[in-house]
Amino acid sequence: MFLPCELIVADVLPTARGSIARCLVEEHGYTQVRVAEVFGVTGSAVSQYLKGIRGGNELIENSPHREGFYMMIRKAAAMITEGYNVTEVLCAICGFVKASGMINELYSARGYSGMPATCSECPRFNIIFS
Repeated sequence: MFLPCELIVADVLPTARGSIARCLVEEHGYTQVRVAEVFGVTGSAVSQYLKGIRGGNELIENSPHREGFYMMIRKAAAMITEGYNVTEVLCAICGFVKASGMINELYSARGYSGMPATCSECPRFNIIFS
């Protein structure tokens, strides 16, 4: 059995990071160096996100929640440009994935039946995308 957090780490976070990086560069004029600073990763990692070597997930791309996920990505990038912490923004995306039912799709797509284990909410962050 996978815990929801394991699915988030394996399937969602790399895609979210890559998509946010791309959005920051293409829509907000960030340089790769600036994205690396904001994310706390190397410039090489950002380059791999932008080239599609890191990130991207077929399960997310084929999800009926894909549009909502990428809407969250655009909002997340905008929030980062406003000074929000990347961790807080990624936690909000995690909340969307759980609330929308996308987590259940990821669980099923990995060949598991039933529902993933219930996880507790992250008490540290309370960002709500509107």
